[in-house]
Amino acid sequence: MTTMNISLPAQMKSWAESRTKNGRYGNVSDYVRDLIRRDQQRAEAIAELQSLVDKAVTSGIGEKSFDQIIEEAAAGADGRGLA
Repeated sequence: MTTMNISLPAQMKSWAESRTKNGRYGNVSDYVRDLIRRDQQRAEAIAELQSLVDKAVTSGIGEKSFDQIIEEAAAGADGRGLA
């Protein structure tokens, strides 16, 4: 593992240190690594959603009515126990 030094304002440093006091994180480095992992996951999820939007936009105009789409979505949700 490599080392990185960062500078924080006093308030942010205190906040990061306080996050380790409840036992969830062993130290500030654990907390920062978790923040970075979460940011990576968020960026990946956004990229995936953007890809789906891009595919939808390039697929053109569909032939189904709005009501048909809603009915199919509801039927699919019912089958997965989501409705």
